[in-house]
Amino acid sequence: MLMGILLALGPLVWVGWRNRRATPLGRFQSLTLLTLFLTFDLVMFGAFTRLTDSGLGCPDWPGCYGHSSPLGANTLIAAAQSALPSGPVTHGKAWVEMIHRYLATSVGVLILVLAVTSWLSKARSGPSRMLSPWWPTLTLFWVCLQGAFGALTVTMKLFPAIVTLHLLGGLTLLALLAVQVVRSAQSQGAALVTAVSPGLRKLLWASLALLVIQVGLGGWVSTNYAVLACSDFPKCQNSWWPVMNFSQGFEFWRGLGLTASGEAISFAALTAIHYVHRSMAFVVLAVFGFLAWRLNRVSALRAHSRWLAGLISLQLLTGLSNVVLGWPLVAAVLHTGGAGALVVMMTWTLASSRTSASLLTWAPVASNSVKARHPV
Repeated sequence: MLMGILLALGPLVWVGWRNRRATPLGRFQSLTLLTLFLTFDLVMFGAFTRLTDSGLGCPDWPGCYGHSSPLGANTLIAAAQSALPSGPVTHGKAWVEMIHRYLATSVGVLILVLAVTSWLSKARSGPSRMLSPWWPTLTLFWVCLQGAFGALTVTMKLFPAIVTLHLLGGLTLLALLAVQVVRSAQSQGAALVTAVSPGLRKLLWASLALLVIQVGLGGWVSTNYAVLACSDFPKCQNSWWPVMNFSQGFEFWRGLGLTASGEAISFAALTAIHYVHRSMAFVVLAVFGFLAWRLNRVSALRAHSRWLAGLISLQLLTGLSNVVLGWPLVAAVLHTGGAGALVVMMTWTLASSRTSASLLTWAPVASNSVKARHPV
């Protein structure tokens, strides 16, 4: 906890100094944006931790063999590594795991500061419909829940369902912070709200829901180490429909590498996990391509359209690289980062737009801070 607080002091001091002449709301927005950036980095580092098999580098929680850092556990780590040289405990993996925990704690401290600051601001200046203190409070609750799932990830020995939920929780945290960044900018008049048609609004929500499902499937592939179940493309195991065991593959409450009955999971089950994610990727690619085209027709959202098109292309490239290049670490980490960036971009687009009807009743600020356009 002390290490997390010390790491959080750096961003806090930097934001305070850089924005020393800004308004309190301006400093709040800068800290929220920086916290979003650091949380994205944390999600990326979490992927690196998982993909380097460092999740059990310290097999207890919150410390490392009861110590606050691997330095104090040096002897115990060496003993564990000697007993099982190919096992999950090494000095390098222990440091990766503990650095991830330090970074997660520092992000938690920053979110705590945001929550406290928002309530103090409300007490001084009254409520704001565009910047409710309940958003930072919900984010604080969520980051505590994430910490609990982080603990369960270790204590339940990389239980696939828990690890997948931990990934989805991290992306939800990104979405919560992205909403606050946009709302903070809107409340200062620095960001404008764009009117869109009800059809486009529904398409945005449907695309986000599809993205969440696909990310969950991708997390299920990664946590079950099913990426290499298909090492060719576009076919899988030289077949358009390989042998698959869906009932085993999507049996969610089970240990890593096991079925619910305790037997070793079959290769056909891993193939089913991989192939469902791959098949859904074609659907996501088509839907997001159509969404990018629709957004490009709205002049204020063309940048969003380009970002979405670029990110979905990155996901396609890194996903293919994972298959045909044997799951390289860089591509795998970038694939997780791309998923996180897509969640942020979709949340940003939703928070930046409203239907024409809701825009009239929603905007509590002066009319010149709201951009109303004809729905497309």
